[in-house]
Amino acid sequence: MSLSAHDDGRPGTYEGRALPRPDEDVFDQGLAFDLETMNRRRLLRMAGLGVSVAALAACGDSGSGSASTSASGRSASTSASATTSASVATSAAGDVTEIPDETAGPYPGDGSNGPDVLTQDGVIRQDITSSFGDYSGTAEGVPATIELTITDMANGDKAFAGAAVYVWHCDRSGNYSLYSEGVTEQNYLRGVQIADESGKVTFTSIFPACYSGRWPHIHFEVYPDQASITDSANAIATSQIAISKDACDLVYATSGYEASVTNLAQLSLATDNVFGDDSGVHQLATMSGDVTKGFTIALAAPVDTATAPTGGAAPK
Repeated sequence: MSLSAHDDGRPGTYEGRALPRPDEDVFDQGLAFDLETMNRRRLLRMAGLGVSVAALAACGDSGSGSASTSASGRSASTSASATTSASVATSAAGDVTEIPDETAGPYPGDGSNGPDVLTQDGVIRQDITSSFGDYSGTAEGVPATIELTITDMANGDKAFAGAAVYVWHCDRSGNYSLYSEGVTEQNYLRGVQIADESGKVTFTSIFPACYSGRWPHIHFEVYPDQASITDSANAIATSQIAISKDACDLVYATSGYEASVTNLAQLSLATDNVFGDDSGVHQLATMSGDVTKGFTIALAAPVDTATAPTGGAAPK
């Protein structure tokens, strides 16, 4: 993610603190400054979670929601934590923090790296499990509902009604439609929704795999309105949703996700090349549900239209 060294408008400061190297970017302030920043964010996250954890504890588990799964050949139900923080994160001053800008990755399908679904009829849809237009085919996997709530920071943190949100992610084999071998003639798991009066968009999909080298995630781009989606340069935010390990463990124990078990065991949020700078504190979704009925993956995504977006480019 990209951060300005003068994010609060005062020369030589960041989150109300004086910068040791005021002429350099935030990432170049030195180890001591970085450690202080990480510790402050962890404290903020824990404070924000306190009320939710207390309420959830009354439901009978260890501070998270519960989820159940039946592995092949077993009828027993396995209960495990599958609820994680996804509330709007706050800065040290208590202000809403903008959703971090991230890479769109090599498989955006928005015209910035080859294929472009955003100019195709039918891309505005709620159910993204199947291909559309000239393609046919359906992505199989544990059901998932993706919910994003977009707020407009430049407009008093109000709901960003009318914003267009493009979502895409890999299938249960870790492949991306339009790009990966075997699914170049598919465009499933891609679609656009227009935010309602509460700034919310909802997609019906499947739970994505964990492929080698990346923590399980979902990509999204935010555009100011529907008319803007035909050009990826119009995106006002590009980011990713991080999925909780508890839910991943349950899903990846089911048929079709076998490779994800090994891949996930080699990763952590802290070592991921996208979420690792802050362990995804602002991008970690709230998870609820189970493998039979499906999971809901929810995230609040504040967007600041007064700042220039820095994400979207494919990794080098």
